Amino acid sequence: MNIGQAADASGISQRMIRHYEKIGLIPAPLRRDSGYRDYDAADVARLRFVAHARDLGFPIEEIRSLLGLWQDRHRSSADVKALAIARAEELGRKARALEEMRGTLLDLAQRCHGDDRPDCPILDRLADPA
Repeated sequence: MNIGQAADASGISQRMIRHYEKIGLIPAPLRRDSGYRDYDAADVARLRFVAHARDLGFPIEEIRSLLGLWQDRHRSSADVKALAIARAEELGRKARALEEMRGTLLDLAQRCHGDDRPDCPILDRLADPA
């Protein structure tokens, strides 16, 4: 299949497929005599794997590790579990930070009169966060 079909089948844009090939995350597929990329079922499976890992918040280098583990039939599932737990903990830290930012914004918005007056605790806080 061509790159457009591989993109449709994997849910990854053509641009990102080319990028992943360029950085060596996925191997470049065979090329037809015409020079066009020719993707097979294994290529699409790798692309889907990458898409699912991205959806779960894994960064590129961890996806690279996960791909290596996925292809290694002698892997230890403990290695995979450790990566998943570390990613979940990092997502938890980010979620707490986002919730704190959300709370601050809601508090500032509640203290803002939202009328024609120029007083604005939101801008005051942005100007002097201390």
